[in-house]
Amino acid sequence: MGRRYGQHFLARKSIIDRIAAAACVGESDLIIEIGPGRGALTEALLDRATKVIAIEVDPVLVHYLQQKFRAQLETGRLELIQGDVLKADLASLSRRRAAIAGNLPYYITSPILERVFALENVWMRAVFLVQLEVAARLAAGPGSRDYGYLSVLTQVHAKPEILLEVPRAAFRPPPKVDSAAVCLTPRDAAGEWNIADRGAFLRFASECFRHKRKTLRNNLASAYGRDRVDALEEGGLRAEQLSIARLADLYKRLEQPAA
Repeated sequence: MGRRYGQHFLARKSIIDRIAAAACVGESDLIIEIGPGRGALTEALLDRATKVIAIEVDPVLVHYLQQKFRAQLETGRLELIQGDVLKADLASLSRRRAAIAGNLPYYITSPILERVFALENVWMRAVFLVQLEVAARLAAGPGSRDYGYLSVLTQVHAKPEILLEVPRAAFRPPPKVDSAAVCLTPRDAAGEWNIADRGAFLRFASECFRHKRKTLRNNLASAYGRDRVDALEEGGLRAEQLSIARLADLYKRLEQPAA
């Protein structure tokens, strides 16, 4: 089987089993798997879940999976969808909440996360294998060099936990970087930070981080006016120095009509 989509297939069974176990907890009888590849994780998920819906873009791999899991496909325990996860209607795949799992392609990790976060009341947990550097950014706190817009985007929607680091030698063929398994659980941003409109807040946060090394004064002046931003006590700080709580407070103050 060729590697037309830049796949690196996780081959170490002990790690595969840990990822499957993290995804299939308690009521997780339905799993949506993104990018099953050659089916190593799919097999481990089928050992634990009532049903797995797997989305694979590569038609060669789809054919391979159809042969490998013929029995599970016939009984309905596995549903195999050939398609691009960025175009798939994930919300329509299930009538009940599902856990989501997958070894995410490095080059589209952020768009996939955005697709998952856009789902409302569909997912109960997500366990993803991502590049180690990306995992650090997802879980980073303010003041660290890894903290940025992706951290805020993730943490407004979910609580991230790095479950384990995965060395490049665990893949076939090995990638050039190490990876990590990350567990995401949905978060109530309205309850925690009184963020009523997540989309509007995230657009504001994106502006705050637009030029990461510049101060908030420089990043926000064009949107809110130089005089108004100059009056902020946070104006001389960079966005990476502010927690989500402080960013939310700043957003609410700036969205109030100017006096």
